[in-house]
Amino acid sequence: MTDASEDRVNRFRAEAASRGLPSGEVEEWIRVALPAVYLAEGGDGPLVARTGGDPVLPPGVPVPSDPFVASVDLAALPPGATGLPLPSDGHLLFFSGTDAHGVGERVPDAVLYVPAGTPVSPVPLGHGRRTPYKARDLRTVWHQSSAQMPESFALDTWGAFPDEEQFDLADELGDAWAQVGGYRPPWVLQLGGHPVSPQNDPVHYARDPGEAGPAGHGTEDADDWALLATWWCGDDVPELDSGVAHWVIRRRDVAALRFDRALRYVEMA
Repeated sequence: MTDASEDRVNRFRAEAASRGLPSGEVEEWIRVALPAVYLAEGGDGPLVARTGGDPVLPPGVPVPSDPFVASVDLAALPPGATGLPLPSDGHLLFFSGTDAHGVGERVPDAVLYVPAGTPVSPVPLGHGRRTPYKARDLRTVWHQSSAQMPESFALDTWGAFPDEEQFDLADELGDAWAQVGGYRPPWVLQLGGHPVSPQNDPVHYARDPGEAGPAGHGTEDADDWALLATWWCGDDVPELDSGVAHWVIRRRDVAALRFDRALRYVEMA
């Protein structure tokens, strides 16, 4: 934990105590927070990621089924900042359409890993009437603890049917966290951490076979599911109101470079 993170945690404890929130739930909120990286436009730092435009792909790679969203330079990320066993270099590419789905889709080429040193060249993608998403350079990087959404925290802490008071307590914990600077910074792309969603928590969906739908990923190692990335679509996708695309994957598949096993969710408010 960095000094800044430790300071935020201590201020959160003090803020929660001032509100009379129970210490057990306060410590649980801290325990389940995850490291995350948030990428945004602006700044004069090195290029960490780019979104939109045409992807840069190795020769011979089949044309991905969906439009190109983003390419992340893994070597430019702070070591360990995502909390995921990602490679230390190379590029991770994300692809997504804009059809909102209530359940995750397993799209084998929704995430591609290109090892460092691989010859690549730009590849224009044609996907019907969808023009490429707006090209953006992401040079601003924040890395900080990512808290669960209050509803997700309530479900994980008190089971499938929390009562109204428990949901209210989760909301209070979220408010206290935000009060001491725990809110997410402005961002276009999030890597690791907990998801923020206008509808449902995609990690909960991935690990719950009752909610999984046709993806058919089963119950084995349900707790191994994690958020790989979220793209905040914004004005790039006007047909989606507050649209987001999530890519969710098991940590063991990240370590094995099996990004073809990721699930993708597209949601809107």
